[in-house]
Amino acid sequence: MTNLLGDRALQTIEGYAKRKEPFLLSLHFTAPHWPWEGPDDEAESKRIRDIFDRDGGSQNTYAAMVQSLDANIGRVLQALDASGLASNTIVILTSDNGGERFSNVWPFTGMKHELLEGGIRIPAIVRWPGRIAPGTVSEQVIITMDWMPTLLAAAGTSPDASYPSDGEDLGQVLTTRTEAHPRKLCWRYKAGSQRAIRDGDRKYLRVAGNEFLFDLVRDPRERANLKDRERDVFERLKSDWELGTPRCYRNGLGRRIMPTRAISWLTTMASLTQRPRRMATQSRSRLRSRKLSTGRNLFARSE
Repeated sequence: MTNLLGDRALQTIEGYAKRKEPFLLSLHFTAPHWPWEGPDDEAESKRIRDIFDRDGGSQNTYAAMVQSLDANIGRVLQALDASGLASNTIVILTSDNGGERFSNVWPFTGMKHELLEGGIRIPAIVRWPGRIAPGTVSEQVIITMDWMPTLLAAAGTSPDASYPSDGEDLGQVLTTRTEAHPRKLCWRYKAGSQRAIRDGDRKYLRVAGNEFLFDLVRDPRERANLKDRERDVFERLKSDWELGTPRCYRNGLGRRIMPTRAISWLTTMASLTQRPRRMATQSRSRLRSRKLSTGRNLFARSE
């Protein structure tokens, strides 16, 4: 499946390159995800009768799936280079949720389906030659809904006024060393009646009726419960979640619903070919947000 998706992506890129048209490619790689099959696991594929093969998979299988994923991402980047599109194309690699099953989410705790950081904090890598300096690392808290207004702004447009985005334009964050600003983000997940809100470095969390307050910078593993030590902050964040402030994004169920089921990996490319503001260099750039925090993502790197 990973190879098939890679093949189709290459065909799509080559087609747009020949027509010299701007394009948006949303590429949802399913690896690494259930069922746990590497590229050479044909026998395992024939054995499995349910996508949730709880008696299958291993660390070696997981590694093979990730290697296949990496190889196909490489093919996509090479196709952009070969087509002459790389210098004017934004590439985003990110995820829909934290890891699960065979993944390692260190230093965080929690996994997919949990509102601990291991379930909601994800990687984000961006390549935008000539605009993002290679090796740039941002401390800005961002969420997947930010990508839509960011890409629209880069293309010289904006969201329809009738349908305003919940996200922020990250243009200044990506292209300059803009100082990070605090964000307030909210989540809700049905299992365990989970709820969470992050405001700056503090996070309120409730799981199965148990409540917590964490400092995510000093304590990324979410071990030191500060709810009594910082009672005023605890009560304020709990109240903010209950009131549902206008800039509070809720995940799972309720207002501003995000998908509860999403395909794992995806790479998004926005090509600005033919736009007057061209990017001249071929350098590979990336942004990794150490404080990256997300609800349920539309752009996916998971498991």
